[in-house]
Amino acid sequence: MSAAIDEDGVINALNRILEAELSGVVRYTHYSLMISGPHRIPLVSFMKAQASESLLHAQQVGEILTGFGGHPSTAIAAIEESNEHGIEQILRESLDHELHAVELYRQLLQLVSDRSVFLEEFARGLIAAEEEHQFELRKMLRDYA
Repeated sequence: MSAAIDEDGVINALNRILEAELSGVVRYTHYSLMISGPHRIPLVSFMKAQASESLLHAQQVGEILTGFGGHPSTAIAAIEESNEHGIEQILRESLDHELHAVELYRQLLQLVSDRSVFLEEFARGLIAAEEEHQFELRKMLRDYA
């Protein structure tokens, strides 16, 4: 038999994820506006897609959060603004953001493992998505190594 789920812990974890995903919307939208140079067009498309995906993840998390009776945060996680908008810096900051997101989803996974198949699968799916973004960003950063 599975142990009882820590609903307050799950709500808190989901709110931290929600705030991080909403900051991703702002972060990636900002980057899409600031990118310049010969690779602008494909990178702008990539950043806009990342912003849209962050919004989708935030909405999914919010639905789960309210399903638990939680109140979705209206805050967003802090966004470091380096004012350096070169492609390499943007990609490095994006990678850092994705690494942080994986950590947040792993924390959720720890809370729900063997307690909720739905939440376990949700967390694992988002971890996989964020890890895939990390691979893509690392490939893009190879030219700057």
